[in-house]
Amino acid sequence: MTDETETERRRPIFALVGIGLLSGFLSGMFGIGGGIVIVPLLVLLAKFPRRLAAGTSLGAIVPAALVGVASYAALGNVDWLVALILVVGSVAGAQVGAHLLHKLPVQAIRWAFIVFLAAVAVSLFLIVPSRDAELELDVLPIIGLVVLGFVTGVLSGILGVGGGIVIVPMLILLFGLGDVAAKGTSLAMMIPTAISGTIGNLRRKNVDLVAALIVGLAACVTTALGAAAAVALDPQTASIIFGAFLVVLIVRLVVEAIKLGHKE
Repeated sequence: MTDETETERRRPIFALVGIGLLSGFLSGMFGIGGGIVIVPLLVLLAKFPRRLAAGTSLGAIVPAALVGVASYAALGNVDWLVALILVVGSVAGAQVGAHLLHKLPVQAIRWAFIVFLAAVAVSLFLIVPSRDAELELDVLPIIGLVVLGFVTGVLSGILGVGGGIVIVPMLILLFGLGDVAAKGTSLAMMIPTAISGTIGNLRRKNVDLVAALIVGLAACVTTALGAAAAVALDPQTASIIFGAFLVVLIVRLVVEAIKLGHKE
């Protein structure tokens, strides 16, 4: 019996379900894919190798994002055209990021990204978004969205970070989109990206499909609940909670960056 088969037979089902339930709620509430939560928990609780955890996470995101988008779209909180423009930029950016992965100082980019997230978190504590704000698509906003999608794709390719953690605050802070619409649009943008990435990972045998299915289906149970919580909260409270979530994420990224720095 191979080690891989033995690992598959010993999947920690309850841990996978718990990971799915937590990531699904956070995905629905913040408009993120959930990979930023799934990957470290798969490594910590399910003892997945990091590369397998990343591939499995991307597969698990697909069903959760579909449920999340449906929940937001039911209330008209998804801007489909904005999502499509972001996808165009992110698909190109992801390819560039993957190409530059071994050519750029990844550690320096990692620290720059942490500083960027810190600035975003502070802004979210200070700025109250307008829930009813809409984005009028003119030439400059369209170019800006393509650039935002491209930069997000590059960061994803280099650092493995999910797009939602960048897309949601930028849609709110730079483009003036309402907070709930930004979250629904972010989830819509992730679906084709996650599907494309999962297909690529399957070819490289970098996905545990059973684990992805367990996490993904568990996430579907709580994603709609998270989306409902996002709609129920007033914009200021939702913004502060998202900022607090970013602070927790920043701490984790700093610890990870320090560890990787020592290894390098």
